Amino acid sequence: MCRFINSILALTTVAGLGGAAVATRSSSIEGVWRAVEVTTTGPEGRTIGSLQPNLSIITAKHYSHIEIHSEGPRPPLTDAAKASAEELRQAWGPVAAEAGSYDVSRGDFVTHPVVAKNPLSQGAFTAYGYRISGDTMWLTPQRNERGAVRNPPTIKFTRVE
Repeated sequence: MCRFINSILALTTVAGLGGAAVATRSSSIEGVWRAVEVTTTGPEGRTIGSLQPNLSIITAKHYSHIEIHSEGPRPPLTDAAKASAEELRQAWGPVAAEAGSYDVSRGDFVTHPVVAKNPLSQGAFTAYGYRISGDTMWLTPQRNERGAVRNPPTIKFTRVE
């Protein structure tokens, strides 16, 4: 699921609801976004409405996304140099981050990570179907370098600025 929400970020971003963004601020993909809801599909589908901190920034040609994938707040590290491997995993494991370029093609928002917490993401791509209505955006991963995404989640974002 972490890989699907990445480029959330924000990066981040609807199954079957692709569409090109128009150049006005309220319908432009450019901006600062916060994921507020994730709806998963498949046999154990559910909607998660209280997400941990996250932020996606989309400029004219690039994006940056960072988010926390955990059910609750992460434990604070008082001294990272003295922390156990398990303490480090609990604090830093849920962090997802990547940045790179993107393009909008055939109704898809396609991310191309240049730098990422997970090195396997670098040089890969994810194509999202997307829809924007006012200050709300929905993204659903459709395919990536491995092929079609099975049971894709839909991420709902609100514009921060």
